[in-house]
Amino acid sequence: MVYILTTLTPVFGLIFLGWFLRRQKRLGEYAATELNRFVVWLCLPALLFYAMATSPISEIWNPGFVAAFTLSTMAVFTATLLWRIKHHGLAVAGLDALSASYANTGYVGIPICLFVLGDAGLAPALISSLIVVSVLFAIAVICVEISLQKGQGAGAALRKVSVALLKNPLVVSPFLGVIWNLAQLPLPDLASTFLQLIGDATVPCALVSLGAFLAHKQPGSSQGAVPLVLIKLIVHPALTWLLAYHVFHLPPLWASAAVLLAALPTGTGPYMLAELYGQEASVVSRTILWSTMGSVATLSLVLLTL
Repeated sequence: MVYILTTLTPVFGLIFLGWFLRRQKRLGEYAATELNRFVVWLCLPALLFYAMATSPISEIWNPGFVAAFTLSTMAVFTATLLWRIKHHGLAVAGLDALSASYANTGYVGIPICLFVLGDAGLAPALISSLIVVSVLFAIAVICVEISLQKGQGAGAALRKVSVALLKNPLVVSPFLGVIWNLAQLPLPDLASTFLQLIGDATVPCALVSLGAFLAHKQPGSSQGAVPLVLIKLIVHPALTWLLAYHVFHLPPLWASAAVLLAALPTGTGPYMLAELYGQEASVVSRTILWSTMGSVATLSLVLLTL
């Protein structure tokens, strides 16, 4: 129990600090947005590039982990989409499905994996982040675009998603790091120090940003959020556990990382997507809030079990 407290307290303590400072107006109205931009455009890309450029490829690539995490995530997304689409339409169902399967691998997953698994935990956290950002998010965008185009075809949606992904630093930076690694290019000491200095700011800034986001009042109806929270915190990690331990028989570190990452709360990506397309965001925002609060208990249980 002491281990669990010492592991989770720094992570959720920083989230609470961001929430508290925003509620006390010590952080401004746009603090969450600006901190998020700082993390997305500078800190996290530096961390992703450095990790991919300097780590042996054999240590950052595990096909079984990719298969287990991707299959469980896509199964949750697809099942939720089919369940919600009949009554809510493709756009809303896509956002709900994203909320039920979009683990907060970047902001919460990276620090927890580092605290629990040490430096070796960074690789699965980074790979899962790529899966969530590059694959899952892109599919959700396609669903929303197709719905908004009223059945005019997926071509425009695919082009828009492709361009968006090519402009996304969280997608581009790790791929550049892999290319650098495969080319066996040395990373100059100055660049290494610079990237590490920026990357070290990822964890505190990301967690405080998340806390400040959660402090904002969420208007509108919350009906439908509870099932999404239960799916995210219970169904997703349970399915991942089944695949990681009993189907793909992953090594202990990778199997533990897969379950731990699947048990994370919903990230802020679904809310950003809802805001971008002018969709009702109350269910999405409450899913993020309640899953973050509930994950204190579920992550404790996962850590105790693992």
